[in-house]
Amino acid sequence: MSQTIGANAFREEEENAAELKIGDEFLKAKCLMNCEVAILLEHRCEQLRHVSEDAMNQVPQVFEKSLQYVKRFSRFSNQEAVKQVREVLSRYGLTEFELSVLGNFCPENAAEAIAAVPTLKTKGRGLDEETIQKLLDELAMIKKFQL
Repeated sequence: MSQTIGANAFREEEENAAELKIGDEFLKAKCLMNCEVAILLEHRCEQLRHVSEDAMNQVPQVFEKSLQYVKRFSRFSNQEAVKQVREVLSRYGLTEFELSVLGNFCPENAAEAIAAVPTLKTKGRGLDEETIQKLLDELAMIKKFQL
């Protein structure tokens, strides 16, 4: 029994999002921002509406609820803005996890960004606070001028 507890404690210590220790399966995975998930779900719901002849059974409730959720928490609403956000964040050499957190949260300043994603400063990429603020300013411009 004590070996099990020890193993669990080691596992919890091993995984730490603040240090980007989130497991190989997450580091290799393609992470999506809420706005990207919204686009995919909208497309799938549209497909289901066209295929179904029964108006009451067109789209499963789980799709509708999921779509409502991601739309509510999406910072970007149109496909072009979403594409621009991913391009901007990708230029800074962020991991998928970091990219999706910043794209979802859209912090206003470097201190907020570092609090949400501590690895921006600790991964040795040379992202100083000025660079992080520049990145955030680019996101803010996309958000401000999206259609």
